[in-house]
Amino acid sequence: MKRKTAKELLADSFRELAETKTIDKITIKDITDNCGYSSATFYRQFRDKYDLIAWAYSRDLKQIMARVDEVSWEQALSDAAHYYGEHREYLANLLMHTSGYDSFLQNMMEIHNAALSACVRRSAGQNALGDMLSMLIRGYVFSTVHLTCEWILGKYAVDAEHLAEVYARSLPADLQPYLSEK
Repeated sequence: MKRKTAKELLADSFRELAETKTIDKITIKDITDNCGYSSATFYRQFRDKYDLIAWAYSRDLKQIMARVDEVSWEQALSDAAHYYGEHREYLANLLMHTSGYDSFLQNMMEIHNAALSACVRRSAGQNALGDMLSMLIRGYVFSTVHLTCEWILGKYAVDAEHLAEVYARSLPADLQPYLSEK
């Protein structure tokens, strides 16, 4: 049986607290008291709670993106949309109660950009992408992340499958060969 790491337990504690408190009201002390760790343990793992948020989100996204080699790009998009649907309240709390340079939105965009860039590099068999592909990826990621945030906050009354369809249909044509159906 695999035991959870300190990082995972701290992230679980934070997520549990976020079910009843706004993110901006959760302190490091709250997080550590909730899981029985000290603040020193927290700071050995993370710079601040925003670093914890980015790490937890990145871990979740990496698990979804790791399946891209096993499933179609469309299935990975569907998995991502379902993840957002399952965690909608938590993600809405993050979006409404974080701000500044280390905001969840900025971290979300950078995590998605890195994940999609890695998928395209793998598919292309390249270590680096040219400026055009890099910019297309960045534009796609930025637009879909903003759309996702609007969906999480209730601007669109569609289900996760419809959201995934929008992701798939808005993929730039120049990126499609790298992410085509397996």
